[in-house]
Amino acid sequence: MAGINPFKNFRIVPRWIIFVFDMAVAAIAFALSSLIFNSFEFTSLLQVRVFGEFILVMSATAVSFYYFKLYSGIVRYTSAIDSIRILSAVLFSIILLLVAKFLVVVALKEHGVLSVMLTILYGLFLFTGLTIYRACIKIFFQYTKFAKRKVRNIVIYGAGDLGLAVKRTFDHDMYADKLIVAYVDDDEGKIGKSIDGIKIYRSSALGKMIDKYLVDELIFASQKISLESKQAAVDMCLDNDVNVLTLPPVDHIMNGDLLAKKIQKVKIEDLLERKPIQISNENIMHQLRGKRVLVTGAAGSIGSEIAKQLGKFEPQMIVLCDQAESPLHNLQLDLQDLYKDQIYHTFIGDVRDDNRMRMLFEVFRPHVVYHAAAYKHVPLVESHPIEGVRTNVCGTYNIANLAVEFEVQKFVFVSTDKAVNPTNVMGTTKRIAEIYVQTLNNKLAKNSSEKRTRFITTRFGNVLGSNGSVIPRFRDQIERGGPVTVTHPDITRYFMTIPEACQLVIEAGNMGEGGEIFVFDMGKSVKIVHLAEKMIKLSGRTPYKEVDIKFTGLRPGEKLYEELLNDLENTLPTHHSKIMIAKVRENDIAEVEKAFHRLFEQVKTNNENEVVRQMKRMVPEFKSQNSVYEQLDKEEQDGVLG
Repeated sequence: MAGINPFKNFRIVPRWIIFVFDMAVAAIAFALSSLIFNSFEFTSLLQVRVFGEFILVMSATAVSFYYFKLYSGIVRYTSAIDSIRILSAVLFSIILLLVAKFLVVVALKEHGVLSVMLTILYGLFLFTGLTIYRACIKIFFQYTKFAKRKVRNIVIYGAGDLGLAVKRTFDHDMYADKLIVAYVDDDEGKIGKSIDGIKIYRSSALGKMIDKYLVDELIFASQKISLESKQAAVDMCLDNDVNVLTLPPVDHIMNGDLLAKKIQKVKIEDLLERKPIQISNENIMHQLRGKRVLVTGAAGSIGSEIAKQLGKFEPQMIVLCDQAESPLHNLQLDLQDLYKDQIYHTFIGDVRDDNRMRMLFEVFRPHVVYHAAAYKHVPLVESHPIEGVRTNVCGTYNIANLAVEFEVQKFVFVSTDKAVNPTNVMGTTKRIAEIYVQTLNNKLAKNSSEKRTRFITTRFGNVLGSNGSVIPRFRDQIERGGPVTVTHPDITRYFMTIPEACQLVIEAGNMGEGGEIFVFDMGKSVKIVHLAEKMIKLSGRTPYKEVDIKFTGLRPGEKLYEELLNDLENTLPTHHSKIMIAKVRENDIAEVEKAFHRLFEQVKTNNENEVVRQMKRMVPEFKSQNSVYEQLDKEEQDGVLG
């Protein structure tokens, strides 16, 4: 049948057959060397002396082959290492023969046995024969592997050890349908050279190579490719319908072995990442070593990553607080595997429960608190504003007050860019929480000594791959065949990786003196529809044809563009290029405390409109969008909202 390789299921032959083949090559090598040594007199092969030499040579060769286990290799996968082993076996054979000749000379005074020249000729023919016959078998299997089969032409980006490993992986995989046609690399010293007969080109020539070699796939096989080069290569490939693949991290390649199934399609997260950030590890170590650290919301995307990164700073104990039992348990197991000597303690509790949180502080008396517990999904909190206030505002209120009461040294509050000029309840709850921790810090600064709780706020945008974020949702929709749903063709968002965001949270907590709102450099905003299109292309399909994109309209409380600062704020630089300090207006302590008291009273009534109305009083810039609470803004304009 067309397209079927008759040798696909060819069994690996027993080792004794390989041994017989090798000995046959040795016999032929001896015959050729004897003919040349005796000036091609064929009758010389029939002499008794030559027969004795043949027995001696075959015996020495068999011992050498057995000692070096030439028969143990799979011939079709012969590599340079096998050639070294063949050479070693041949040299050992020659040594054995020379030793045998020496013993014969000493014992029998027979100088004509096994000439040195004959032995050297035999060694040359033996090495050449063993190498050629193995190479021929390897080429034969390579040819039959692709015979009558549609192959995919592959370009490997990275002409180093990993690039060579990729080629060898496919060479050794009888089921692979991939043919390496070229390498590309950014190292000028490698350009124009070859690896296993495959030429290396400049990465800038990728476009021409795609046309020249009819490339089907590009594989990134280097950890040193710059993000700009990677993005340019991906864009070039996607424009030419070329699939883009990448290797797993080096530490995931066990014992240096690479499996073909581990080579997977490039993820959008790989293209949105930025250059690794540098943080003051020594300063952070000085602040956290030997301290008890509390992480609220520890089972969430941000909280779990903060807990993970804290482990390398050698705190005395890390307390993981969350109300989600199973994720919290799994997190503790993962962290204990990662940092075996670090003490972790899980604490099931809700930050809204003041009594339960008081018990936590009484038992563990933390020195540093990272408060990441929050409801974060805009549409859900818009539909349940009271629950949003209870968790995001009341929860923060409880933890912040306990931090002061139990003399916590630093309190780091994880906020969001949605707190800037909020258009939804979720963002407003976070802004109200920001106001409280700032006001509390200012109050302590005026009334207390240096030994006081210092409150620091960190504010950043969306993180890649967090629970419920847009990228995992798009990926699921693409796997189901679409459609991919985008709320609006013009909507944009800032993105940051979870590890990067948490590194900056820890660094900001380290540098903060109290009262600051640290804003992170989120890079360039990304148009969500472009993100969806690129993800569809990366999956190997065509946007709007194979996988459709539908616009569903803005969700309640959602806005087109996120901001990191409101109109009344500006920033000051810090020693870290990716962290700025937002200069925000100060609030009157007495007024804030009255406003919080009124908000909590409204929460008790379970009247959602009144709760949101009070939130609008506390955050005047809060203007609802695409929400039932727009009516409250209209009432204010009409003078009803006093």
